Amino acid sequence: MDDQYLDAFIRESEEAITELNNSLLDLESDPADEAAMDSIFRTAHTLKGNFGAMGFDDAANLAHAMEDLLDAMRQGEMGVNPDVMDLIFAGVDQIEVIVNEIEAEGESTSDSDELVAQLRTVLEEGADAAGGGGGAATESAAGGGGDIDVDIDASEADGRVVHATVDIGDSDMLGVDAMLALEAVEDVFDILVFEPSRADIEDGAFEDTFELYLDAGDAATVDAELGSVGKIASFTATDVTDSLTPSTTDAAATGGAGDSDGGEEEHSVDEIKSVRVDVDQLDDLHGLVEQLVTSRIKLRRSVETEDLDSAGETLNELDKITANLQNTVMDMRLIPLKKVVGKFPRLVRDLARELDKDIQFEIEGEDIELDRTILTEISDPLMHILRNSVDHGIESPAERQQAGKEPTGHITLRASRERDHVIIEVEDDGAGLDVEGIKNKAIEKGVRSPEELEAMDDSAIYDLIFHPGFSTADEVTDTSGRGVGMDVVHDTVTQLDGSVNVDSEPGQGTTVALRLPVTMAIVKVLFVEVGDEEYGVPIKNVDEITATSSVKQVNGTEVIKHNDDIYPVIHLDDTFDVPGETANGDGMLVRIRESERQVALHCDSVNSQEEVVVKPLEGILSGTPGLSGTAVLGDGNIVHILDVVTL
Repeated sequence: MDDQYLDAFIRESEEAITELNNSLLDLESDPADEAAMDSIFRTAHTLKGNFGAMGFDDAANLAHAMEDLLDAMRQGEMGVNPDVMDLIFAGVDQIEVIVNEIEAEGESTSDSDELVAQLRTVLEEGADAAGGGGGAATESAAGGGGDIDVDIDASEADGRVVHATVDIGDSDMLGVDAMLALEAVEDVFDILVFEPSRADIEDGAFEDTFELYLDAGDAATVDAELGSVGKIASFTATDVTDSLTPSTTDAAATGGAGDSDGGEEEHSVDEIKSVRVDVDQLDDLHGLVEQLVTSRIKLRRSVETEDLDSAGETLNELDKITANLQNTVMDMRLIPLKKVVGKFPRLVRDLARELDKDIQFEIEGEDIELDRTILTEISDPLMHILRNSVDHGIESPAERQQAGKEPTGHITLRASRERDHVIIEVEDDGAGLDVEGIKNKAIEKGVRSPEELEAMDDSAIYDLIFHPGFSTADEVTDTSGRGVGMDVVHDTVTQLDGSVNVDSEPGQGTTVALRLPVTMAIVKVLFVEVGDEEYGVPIKNVDEITATSSVKQVNGTEVIKHNDDIYPVIHLDDTFDVPGETANGDGMLVRIRESERQVALHCDSVNSQEEVVVKPLEGILSGTPGLSGTAVLGDGNIVHILDVVTL
């Protein structure tokens, strides 16, 4: 299959899935919304047609079943109730799984037959047949048979999961004996997942063995307990917690809002892999490339004839062309915020339903544009902030009424443009941050002393939630125990040359504001040498370059004095364990602006200044203290750019 067509199909399907989710949410909030219903039906019909045209028949069958059920709803033959909506949302999720598999492997291996059967059953028997359909659909979508990639609700498990394959031996009444075996197992353990379904096991619809996923301490415990169960001829038990997908054990192994190291999200935002480009921008780009080719020819001729004057003029032309080229490409990389936040309404809906909360979620300014890389980087932090608002911010309807509030909570994600920055705020009208709770947790974690906390104002107290490992969650929950912590939110935004701020009013709500650059930073840096290494210091952070003769010793610490202020000296060679000969006591000092950090950096020498494109650190280097990113120089060398705040 032509990769070009497949890629276009995948991108169109991804957009259709987001549109379908949001139209379904509109319909759920207002069953009489004809425009939403028309949009849903049209999108499902398009998905069915596209899957069929591309030869993905199983996916087409699923989309067809959804289309038929939606048509019945559109004709008024089927009511819009939560169970039916859960089943349709499960269908959308399964379509998303299929599209992701097609993107990764070129084909889908998911089995949607059970979900299609459920949709057809509801269509034939009515809305009452959908009871709990979403959960069952999720289980079927997760994989059957011996596959350990199953979806287990963390709120049901104590942290360990054991996979048991059960053989009840020869039996004339397979279903009855299997039912008795299940009852015996349930006397000892909670059964999280049945393979095949419980109904099939009790009907005897399995071959030789059936499989269970148990909430148990370990395989040895299962061996000891089930070994004496008379209805079980034999069994094998295996610890599988470590083999399960990150979403499987969720909060069972982690505690608090954001103590996790970044488990896989149920609602994840994929890397943005395509952009739409205006034809005028393409024309501009084409024109600039033509100028570039012309200048290259002129420069080559100047060099061949050793005409330095002509070469100098051509280089000036190239400066202008490359500057225009840079601006045009940066504009082409800009993508509307809705590319990321389009999936958030569904996230909020599912979390609110799971937590029995009534929440109205609104998005403002979704057409504001940001660089593709920045959008990709902030998707998970924004998702975590939203999770916190739903889980910890908004109270239950009963608690809100008791506090004299409307039972429905409100969360708003608002984006606005401020010159070359974008401000993204997540505002809720929930309980607000508990200052005393944060103080107690800070003392318990050893983050601050009681004396230090006493001298801090509320704003500084709120900022403590960005401290690594800090959490105020009293219990492990499905939402608070996974994803990225607020410390990672802070680190991610800081690495993008942005800032994050929290404002809260007890009983009234909380606002988390991210301030981000619109485009990836083109930064002017000062290059400094340390031993065999070269580093870049952003010029905007530099106040002055001085000699080392002004260094004094105070209580064994090297410092310099400026305007009666004391600046500690940081030796870059020690900080980064730089190999090679260093200047030791000699060298130069780069004094950092007081507004950034009151320190002076010791290096061997100070070299040139240059504009560079700073790219965030990735992989194992991501979040390294003292480094904000890397830049590739004209000679191909890679230079690390310093983050003076975390150095």
